[in-house]
Amino acid sequence: MDRIKDAMEFFQRSAGQWRSQRTTHHLPFRRAESGGSDINVEYLNGEDSRIVEICQMHDTDPGLAMGGAFVSWDGSMAWDKENEDHKGTTVFALIPDADNLRKGKLLRERGYAEIVPVAGLYEMDEEDGLVLITEYETMSIVERFWFVNPNLRLRSSTVQRFGGFNTATFCAEARVVEDSSVSSTKEIITNTYAVTGW
Repeated sequence: MDRIKDAMEFFQRSAGQWRSQRTTHHLPFRRAESGGSDINVEYLNGEDSRIVEICQMHDTDPGLAMGGAFVSWDGSMAWDKENEDHKGTTVFALIPDADNLRKGKLLRERGYAEIVPVAGLYEMDEEDGLVLITEYETMSIVERFWFVNPNLRLRSSTVQRFGGFNTATFCAEARVVEDSSVSSTKEIITNTYAVTGW
């Protein structure tokens, strides 16, 4: 794949529908839980009203945002209780550093682990992975997203709760497309899990 210029281009390449397979390791209990979800990513430019709104929510000048994304998801995990689901939506807004578009602040309408507006940091690493770091009152989360090919995106995350409860998650996300590449992408997902052991 070609190099990814900045986080905005990463979101542009992520636009579309995805099917995610996820394994979460609950480290204190030495147990793993599997699940899946359907994810839709919509690229938003800096002038989109949703970007303006999220910036205002965080008392940030909307003119500093270079864009972002609207993400919706609907999933389930193996240990879900009756009537428990993993469904929701959120808006991301990217506020790049003045001298480096590959890093900056990431504003969210709601957090990964808490349903409250939250601001974190983002950075593109040397391998064009998108790293998100978010600090909450009760936990710290580090997420990394990267592309294997245009139709397969991988994601890892660690959640460290200040009380000592930690989880680690690995996701393989296949783009939903209507051609022969779907089967090859599914094969890659299967091989990815086999190699990593997640």
